[in-house]
Amino acid sequence: MKLWLTAAALATVTTFANAAGTAITVYQDPNCGCCGGWVEHMRESGFDVTAIKTASMAAVKQKLGVPMELASCHTGVVESTGQIIEGHVPANAVNKLLASSSTKGVSAPGMPLNAPGMGELDGNLLTVDFSGKPFSRD
Repeated sequence: MKLWLTAAALATVTTFANAAGTAITVYQDPNCGCCGGWVEHMRESGFDVTAIKTASMAAVKQKLGVPMELASCHTGVVESTGQIIEGHVPANAVNKLLASSSTKGVSAPGMPLNAPGMGELDGNLLTVDFSGKPFSRD
């Protein structure tokens, strides 16, 4: 039990350390209420998030190269790498994205109910990279 608690504490510290200071700009529709929940999740996980409300989400996604079949309600850009976060991607998956410089972007397509900003993570949220391949399960 002691070993498990130590491992859990170390994983939490490592995740927060990876996120610390990482700036993300997120573009969101001004009429969407769930985007704020995701922004809060990311801030609580140590990310520095700037939220920009825009009614031109389709143009933002097109400019950033988000595959339309993977689209969601908001789009984030990691400022230091240019990597894209589409939708309600959990912070753990974003940390994995940051560790994989060859991955352009990751998505939680649509509006999954078991995602940050939408509901509780249940271990069944599947995120995919921009080629549509499974990226993480949270």
